[in-house]
Amino acid sequence: MELFGMEIAQVYMYGLLIAGALTLLYVLFADIAEAGDGIPFLNPAVLLAFSTLFFAIAFLLERATDLNSWVIIGIAAVGGAILDFLFYFFVLLPLRSAEASIAYTEQSLLGQVAKVIVPIPTDGYGEVVLETYGGMISKRATGYDNEPIAQDEQVLIIEIKDGTLLVREYQPFVIGNKK
Repeated sequence: MELFGMEIAQVYMYGLLIAGALTLLYVLFADIAEAGDGIPFLNPAVLLAFSTLFFAIAFLLERATDLNSWVIIGIAAVGGAILDFLFYFFVLLPLRSAEASIAYTEQSLLGQVAKVIVPIPTDGYGEVVLETYGGMISKRATGYDNEPIAQDEQVLIIEIKDGTLLVREYQPFVIGNKK
């Protein structure tokens, strides 16, 4: 079978080369081209993976078998769709979840205990550090009631205003009397 004046296997090879090159470019520049969370199967990574798989399967079947070209197109489309489906659910979705899990919101810091690394003066700013599942975070902080807090003190994050943590000295709750 011929298409565009070329043997169909040659068309599949050109399609494979173009899809592979576009996939490489998408991997390198994905952050720029990210369109957000739309329809999952219209994601460029999914479409490019399908195209690459379709052309690869079709080329291999065209060269290795004597099947009719229309049968090969059907097998390549079904095979590419199945492999693309598996790629989406077993690679792309877990990667998307893992990427989102290391982020934190400022609201998630409320109620956590931090350590003062730069003393907080009266009516001024210092710095605190706290450990989260994503690593160590250092943030600007001020006393909740404008009180000074010394270095190496533990503080409780009470409120957040304009990216600044409002903190108080941390006093752990103890049950019973200590003597």
